[in-house]
Amino acid sequence: MLDLSALRAANANRFAHAKLTRAPEFKPVAERLVGALAKSRYETVAARTGVPWYVIAVIHQRECSQSWRGSLAQGDPWDRKSVHVPAGRGPFASWEGCAVDALVNCAPYAARNKDWSVGGTLTLLEQYNGLGYASRGRPSPYLWSGTDQYVSGKYVRDGVYDPNAVDKQLGCVGLILAMMQLDASIKFGATAANDDSASKTVAKSGQSVIPPHPDAAPNAPSITHPAAGSIGAWIAQLLQVFKKAA
Repeated sequence: MLDLSALRAANANRFAHAKLTRAPEFKPVAERLVGALAKSRYETVAARTGVPWYVIAVIHQRECSQSWRGSLAQGDPWDRKSVHVPAGRGPFASWEGCAVDALVNCAPYAARNKDWSVGGTLTLLEQYNGLGYASRGRPSPYLWSGTDQYVSGKYVRDGVYDPNAVDKQLGCVGLILAMMQLDASIKFGATAANDDSASKTVAKSGQSVIPPHPDAAPNAPSITHPAAGSIGAWIAQLLQVFKKAA
């Protein structure tokens, strides 16, 4: 099982060092996303869900290239029942109604998220697309495509990962960075207490805390971390008793 605290710290660390590699492509898309009419519609959904409007905007771009006929959940037309996952949603009376349903009633239930710090926001966005990349210890192109934090690796279809494939879509991080240059109101929330300590650990070590692959071998027993049930563990426990008695 992935350590989401570690993933939040890793995403925050990547964000602090990320640079756009396709800046000219991001600018016109960012201009569309922060446009007055688009922003007003995103803010309407934000008011009903608690999800920041710019997060709704980048999801809209990734899922259906900001089509107002496409669902925020998976890009299917919102005026008919969806056929892609999550399937069976709708039809809805409006794009806004469909967007609220996607954020409130569909995984990863973005409306329930309370951590809108850098790490919390980016990890929510990564969960929106799935944690398959994180389970491999790889940066998700859903977030990082178009930045120097991503080179290659892509799920070309469900369950099929190609390490050499390159995602051509613009990632959420680059979109947010480009939007921030155009709209000063876009700001992340405060870092949650637990994530803050994890982020400090990352900054101190100079390394990203990347969750290990689920199939990775566990750490080997050592003097400081003896195997459970071993003589070493019994001796360590005995020393702790003597230490407390002293």
